[in-house]
Amino acid sequence: MDGSHLPTMYPAFLKLSGRRVVLVGGGRVAAGKLEALLTAGAIVTVVAPEILAELERPGVVLQRRPFADRDLDDAWWVVAAAPPDVNRQVLASADVRRIFVNAVDDPPNATAYLGGVVRREDVTIAISTGGRAPALAGLLREALEQWLPRDLDRWLDAAEEARRGWRRDGVPMEQRRPLLLETLNRLYDVRKREGEDHRDAGR
Repeated sequence: MDGSHLPTMYPAFLKLSGRRVVLVGGGRVAAGKLEALLTAGAIVTVVAPEILAELERPGVVLQRRPFADRDLDDAWWVVAAAPPDVNRQVLASADVRRIFVNAVDDPPNATAYLGGVVRREDVTIAISTGGRAPALAGLLREALEQWLPRDLDRWLDAAEEARRGWRRDGVPMEQRRPLLLETLNRLYDVRKREGEDHRDAGR
């Protein structure tokens, strides 16, 4: 598929906790996707004729056989990490059931595309190239990891506290970002003074 004809993607974050997810494929690519699914609290079933030992995890259901359409019954999300011909079958089955499919490094057989992900505290940033350039998404992720402040937890605490006040006082949405910027600037002023006090104490 030519990049100029790729549709515009709608970004979203999925709440998979307690929901059934099917991972088709039992090799290293599939293994690389399992950890994030388990971290999200998904109930994972792995389907593949051969499954690596590293996919044998507590709570993970293993089906050592070829993929069958019925495997997607009651699934909320599908990750296809198999050869293209199998991924194609997975996509066809998922389309009938109206389930989105992330086909790893196989854009034609996917309806959902994952990218580089940066996690810091409760902040998650995902970068996608629509399946065109995963390596670029990885480079951008590394750059963002270096750029994000190390004390992002303090940003979150300040923003959460401010939000409670805004909701209580009925502050309109369009006024909140400028107010949050002022709050974060005060946070930096406090950190700067703390740093100066620490340097003075060390003299």
